[in-house]
Amino acid sequence: MKNIIALLLIVGWPLGLSHAQTTIDRQFFDEVDALFKKTVRGGLVDYASLVDDASYEQVVNKLATADLSGLTEQEVIAFYINAYNLLVIRRVVNNYPLPSVFNEVGFFAGKKLKLAGKTVSLNTIEKEYLLKGYPDPRYHFVLVCGAMGCPPIVDFAYRPELLNEQLEQQTRLALNDPNFIQVDDEKRKVSLSQIFNWYKGDFGGSKESALQYINRYRRTTIPSDYEIGYYTYDWSLNEQPDQGTATIQSNNQNRYVVSATIPKGTLESKSFYNLYTQRVGNGESSGQRSNFFTTTYSVVYGVSNRFNAGFDLRYRRVRNDDLPASPLRLLRRVDGTNSRQGITNVGPKIRWSPTQFLPNFSIQSAFWFPLGRDLEGTEDKTFLDFDGASWLTQLFNDLSIGDNFSLFTELDFFLEDIGNRDEGDLNRFSTPVTGILSYFPNPKTTIYALANYSPYWQQDFDYFFQGGIGLKYQFTPQLEVELLYTAFTNQFLANNNGRASTFNLGFRINR
Repeated sequence: MKNIIALLLIVGWPLGLSHAQTTIDRQFFDEVDALFKKTVRGGLVDYASLVDDASYEQVVNKLATADLSGLTEQEVIAFYINAYNLLVIRRVVNNYPLPSVFNEVGFFAGKKLKLAGKTVSLNTIEKEYLLKGYPDPRYHFVLVCGAMGCPPIVDFAYRPELLNEQLEQQTRLALNDPNFIQVDDEKRKVSLSQIFNWYKGDFGGSKESALQYINRYRRTTIPSDYEIGYYTYDWSLNEQPDQGTATIQSNNQNRYVVSATIPKGTLESKSFYNLYTQRVGNGESSGQRSNFFTTTYSVVYGVSNRFNAGFDLRYRRVRNDDLPASPLRLLRRVDGTNSRQGITNVGPKIRWSPTQFLPNFSIQSAFWFPLGRDLEGTEDKTFLDFDGASWLTQLFNDLSIGDNFSLFTELDFFLEDIGNRDEGDLNRFSTPVTGILSYFPNPKTTIYALANYSPYWQQDFDYFFQGGIGLKYQFTPQLEVELLYTAFTNQFLANNNGRASTFNLGFRINR
């Protein structure tokens, strides 16, 4: 009797323990086709309409119990392509509203999706089942990742009996699309989608071989001597604009993200002008005012999409005056005692994005070497900068909040005055923490509030708080201007009836 029960448990019959399987046949592809026709218009998806759509749930649920045994190769490939596009939509709908697929952690790598009796990730379907199982670079033009940077999603199902013709058609459409393959005949330059960079092995392993592949499908071939580069991938959601959220979301999605690395081949230069003014004393006419005007010039180049390298250069102008005194006295002639100026630091800088699944998280590190002598000054010379080197490592992250907001966070590890043995405290070590809440009233404008706490871990513990408000405006895709005001408080200022603040102006140029 026990043996009979064990046998029944194994086969799952007649106890009803086996799960009903879905047959992948013409009816299945008809249902998928009807769903895409209802949901997709102009290469964009009506995600909002699917949130409570029972018929959509029925189609997607069939993916979990699909029976792939006995299918032809064409049937399996068509099933996986449709499954990938449907499950991308499923992940968006489950987290809707979603400004971008990268707002959901593990969107592509998380193994939470049921497919043909297995738990898989989107990456598994694309890279293992399709690209490895049935290699064909044309998949890159039919698998749609839920972003505007992808080739547009189609309003029909991929069918086994039409599969080759459909793959050819979509590949030809994508590679002749001037937005997907951006040709500038005047500059003799072509900019390709990042797809050709991320999957370069599928296109021959080089830019030149990728161009050869593209020209096989082009109505007008691109000359082989054109300069080849990659444009920035647009990760904003491929949602239909009539849902009432696309315009608002674009204020967040299309903005420049400070924490992200810049794309390969891109050059970014920043110049930031900071006037720090500090007043210490018991009244308006007794005490002292110190002014520091610092210009930081930075250049960064995209060695790859996830690794940037460049350098920083810092110029400083300093002035100390007895009160009453205006910060504008800093503009007076430098006398070498109460006022000094000079280029004080220069050094290399790198920025690295550890994972493509957190594109707005990066690690930046810079090492600055001192330039000049007696930067720290003497009794006869005011302080200009530290005599030792400095090493700054910063962890950045940027998170979109709803449609019009984002939260930028930063954790720094700052070691200053390295190698200077003139003082008892060999190095100054601090761990500043910064939070910036940004509001985007339109795609070009950013209004933000800043809060910063900087503790100094030295023999005599010190700290300061900083709060401020700022405004950024992107005049062109290549030029952004920033204004920022901050106010400080720390123990030294509190004990000496002092006040400190900064006035800042910044420029960013991309090429």
